[in-house]
Amino acid sequence: MLFQLRVWRLGVKSLALHPMRSMLTVLGIFIGVASVVWLLAIGEGISREAQRQIEELGATNIILRSMLPVDDSISNTTFYAEYGILRKDVDALMQIPTVKNAIRIRETKREAHYGPVTIDSHLVACTPEYAEVMRLKIDLGRFISDLDVDQRSNVCVLAAAAARRFFPVEDPLGKVIRVRELPYVVVGVVKERMPTAGIGSSLAAQDFASDVYIPLTTFWQRIGDRVLFMRAGQRSGEVIQLSQITFQVGTIEQVPATAAAIKRTMAKLHKSEDYVVVVPLELLEQARTTRLMFMVFMGLIAAVTLIVGGIGIMNIMLATVTERTHEIGIRRALGARQIDITRQFLAETIVLSIVGGATGILGGLTCPWVMQWLRGFLEQSMPAAMNNLPQGVKNVTPQIVPWSIPVAFAISVAIGIAFGIYPAVRAAKMDPIEALRHD
Repeated sequence: MLFQLRVWRLGVKSLALHPMRSMLTVLGIFIGVASVVWLLAIGEGISREAQRQIEELGATNIILRSMLPVDDSISNTTFYAEYGILRKDVDALMQIPTVKNAIRIRETKREAHYGPVTIDSHLVACTPEYAEVMRLKIDLGRFISDLDVDQRSNVCVLAAAAARRFFPVEDPLGKVIRVRELPYVVVGVVKERMPTAGIGSSLAAQDFASDVYIPLTTFWQRIGDRVLFMRAGQRSGEVIQLSQITFQVGTIEQVPATAAAIKRTMAKLHKSEDYVVVVPLELLEQARTTRLMFMVFMGLIAAVTLIVGGIGIMNIMLATVTERTHEIGIRRALGARQIDITRQFLAETIVLSIVGGATGILGGLTCPWVMQWLRGFLEQSMPAAMNNLPQGVKNVTPQIVPWSIPVAFAISVAIGIAFGIYPAVRAAKMDPIEALRHD
């Protein structure tokens, strides 16, 4: 035991004689271990953000959205494109036994006004169930009620950001805003809601910041299915009865069969494919599979960095063996065995690996705080570039993967041993006489 302790003390003392060289060697392992923790943390953060957004759609929900067909062409005599889900489709789809509820939505872009303030609002016509499905929480007042829908009330609920722009100091409840000159009484304000990223071309991104919620029946009565858009002097329009239907199913096991039934029914009701069926459960399973692949990819990149650090250890130890040839000869002449020389040089490489691994783990644990600081710095120095980034990227928070810490440390020590064996064996196999002659 005392002999082993002496070997380790001698290894540390030998490394301390060349502090700069030892620090540069440790730096290679430090970067490798920190890279493993950082890359896996960033990958886990991205994956969790994607899964969170999909889970918010509901694992037992099936989303049917109106979509303009790719081959659709608007005639020269009209500015309106007519497509999408029809009101009569709901009655047919509700005949599917496993469908428990259908939440209808109609949405469009509209200018909203209050005094001198004008915003490009996202007008969402819905029913009371919409708040539960989209996980909206009330901050002030209330949400759309069944009575509002039945009576086609001229009321609205504002998103938190829209309410702040309209009423920076006033109480918004009871105030009247105008959407294309039509008045709506504000009855509630919802809390801040995390934006969602788009899922391919089937589900658009939504930031909820400019949302104005009104009863669905009020939309049909006051605005109707035909909507005209004016942009930069150009006119275009659309005729849509429903933008989206969210079907609620009893159990997760019923989701695949119900989604298939919805697709078959819609194929019979519509000649063109002016709709898309989004199944969050399928997207969630795909996201989990992608997460594993992404983490393996990130791990491989980090492993390459660790291998580079191991090569650095081998180079340094080979140079050390050459410099200490005379010392090795003296030790062999005094009775040191080959195994003793091997132990000494392996001890030095293991010490370098342990120090590099420990400091690398400490550096890796700083990932969330460094990323938060970097995001704040970039938002101040390059606001335009940051605003152009997808919400899913801007809101990602790295998540430290617990198993990455012991794995990264174990790999760093293993690499130190693996890349230190050759220099140690080479030193041990030196001819003592030739080593003593070395100047």
